[in-house]
Amino acid sequence: MGAAEEKSRPMTTSAPWDERRKRLAVIGVMIAMFLAALDQTIVAPALSAVGASLGSQDFLSWVISAYLLTSTASTPLYGKVSDIVGRRPTLYAALAIFTFGSVCCALANSMTVLVIARAIQGMGGGGLVVLAQTVVADVASPRERPKYLIYISAVWASSSVAGPMLGGFLAQYFGWPMIFWINVPIGALAFAMCRTALRGLDPPRRNHRLDVVGAILLVAATAAFMLALTLTDGAQGWSAPPVLGLFACAAAFAFALGVHLRRAPEPLFPVALFHNGVFGTASFAIFCSMFAFVGSTVYVPLYLVAARGMGPQEAGAALIVLLAGSVVGANTAGRRMAHTTHYKRIATVGLVAAFCALAALALGLAALPFWGIEVLLLAVGVGVGPLFPTLTVSVQNAADPRDVGVATAGLAFLRSFGGAIGVAVLGAFVVSSGSLIDGKAMGSGPEALDLLNVVFERVFAAEALALLLCLAGFLKMPELPLRGPAPPSVVAKQGA
Repeated sequence: MGAAEEKSRPMTTSAPWDERRKRLAVIGVMIAMFLAALDQTIVAPALSAVGASLGSQDFLSWVISAYLLTSTASTPLYGKVSDIVGRRPTLYAALAIFTFGSVCCALANSMTVLVIARAIQGMGGGGLVVLAQTVVADVASPRERPKYLIYISAVWASSSVAGPMLGGFLAQYFGWPMIFWINVPIGALAFAMCRTALRGLDPPRRNHRLDVVGAILLVAATAAFMLALTLTDGAQGWSAPPVLGLFACAAAFAFALGVHLRRAPEPLFPVALFHNGVFGTASFAIFCSMFAFVGSTVYVPLYLVAARGMGPQEAGAALIVLLAGSVVGANTAGRRMAHTTHYKRIATVGLVAAFCALAALALGLAALPFWGIEVLLLAVGVGVGPLFPTLTVSVQNAADPRDVGVATAGLAFLRSFGGAIGVAVLGAFVVSSGSLIDGKAMGSGPEALDLLNVVFERVFAAEALALLLCLAGFLKMPELPLRGPAPPSVVAKQGA
């Protein structure tokens, strides 16, 4: 086989996969992905116990930020590495790194050690997220893929709900180290299932090499930017010299990365990927949608506690409608994509509905009863949910088969990046207003309540604007035919 033929050969399976084998493979990688998703939310309820045990409470926020920083920065690397050495060994490496980090977290005897261990965890967690989506692309054609990607939305929603409740329960009754020890048996189960279910994947071509310079520049740019976001604290924080210096470093590294990608013989991100109309518009859409969606998951509970007087547990439970709605929306779109040629329609209608719901929150938050807020949050979840499987399948369908891993990783990277920036920017709205101190209303009486309502109406207005931009980008995304067996309805029309 010549070099050109070898380069163009996509990763294949050694034999056709029946429905049972596909489902087992997807369930195996979903368990691995659940580990990474769970650890983004399970730690927060245990922070007070961690601080009381290890001291250095000024660094508590880094227990979460360290994980977010390294998981976001490492995501694109796993996509490229898996295209070079294969999905299974890369997934095993991510599981090993994540499990090792979990053990180090459980055994930490100081805050410094815990923060470093969380950073190690994040390095593994970033790979678990992107590899789960990439394996789905390997075992199912684009037309079959949406029904399996529904599982991904279910994993994220269930971890978002279960994480805080499980973290509080384990920390209260078994001690905070148990929130990390629990990852060991779950990781072992994921390893066992993936070892069996993914055995049918053929090794990929091995004539590729990792772009080390590109990887270093990407990690440096992402780390500097994420570090700057974690150091911001309201209006003064954004203009602080360390923050501005980190933003400047991030911009310099990003510029150097852009120059390098154009000159490297085999760049971390193929230049052709950026010229792909589907990848460009889908990346913009996922970034804007996560700005709004993750922002809602963080600041809706904060509003309910500060302005409506709810307890943290009640406010967290109020998010169930948003998260469950996203699963329903993703499920609906995923099932329809396999049976229609115009698969963008459901997501388009959903985005319009979600935008209208956020606009209603922005215009009349103060006058809405609690049940009214819940109805609008349900509309946001059901409306945004269809976007996730639609964008993932569209990007994988449009990418060259040999670049599916890196294309999926790029989309996952921007998904995490959009959520992180949304939390930071919307947080600046809230903190800079002076309306909150440690999540509680500043002052009392009608004036303080009016200020809170105005501030959070602006938050929802910013989210609505982000969804409007998302809709504009999504409408520009080409609707390419999905590869794979045509649905019966389309076959019938062509036969006629």
